[in-house]
Amino acid sequence: MDTDDLAAALASSTVVLFDFDGPICDVFAGRPADQVARDLTELATESNPELEGKLSGIDDPLEVLRLTHEAHDATGLAIERALTTAEVEAVEVAGDPVAGAVASLKAVRASGKGAAVVSNNSAEAVRAFLDRHGLSEHVLTVVGRPEGHPELMKPNPHLLIAAAERLDVDVSLCALIGDSLTDIQAAHAIGSTAIGFANKPHKRQLFVEAGAEAVTDSMQAIAQAISPQPGT
Repeated sequence: MDTDDLAAALASSTVVLFDFDGPICDVFAGRPADQVARDLTELATESNPELEGKLSGIDDPLEVLRLTHEAHDATGLAIERALTTAEVEAVEVAGDPVAGAVASLKAVRASGKGAAVVSNNSAEAVRAFLDRHGLSEHVLTVVGRPEGHPELMKPNPHLLIAAAERLDVDVSLCALIGDSLTDIQAAHAIGSTAIGFANKPHKRQLFVEAGAEAVTDSMQAIAQAISPQPGT
């Protein structure tokens, strides 16, 4: 279970950055992402019919936002507001935190390290979920996508840099836990440690090939690596 790699990656870090959708919450578990994407596409094409071809078949709400904003700033802002609303509604019905996420957040805090969330989702949705599940006390700061600038979402390292600045720590002392290739890319772009959460089988090799310092299919394993049990 990659225990040694995990322990080494975490030991060298003073701040642990968590991606949100995947490691902490399955955001669209109760409100499917493809339906949200279709709703956003319909809204965008109502005011800009020329976007229909560009957005046709896109099932990722964040990609709808990116493409819309590239084509038309004003429409992009309207789509972003609608997406934020949809995300906040989605986390209300997303169910419990991902298995092991709560233990990981608590372990980070107990170890004396800092924890932050860096997400391409809206900060409003992240905070709503953390509040709903009593997890806000374990997180020092939340950095969501910057309003009006979807180009600064991961793999751009902007969110990680912002979190490090808020916590007054060098980015080289941060470890990012993420379940997407863009997380690995964002961390490595600025010299942070990348830990791949392979919550789907095909992701393990993807993260290994991307050079992640550690890969695991268990958030609980992360908690255990931060706070190893006596005799292990």
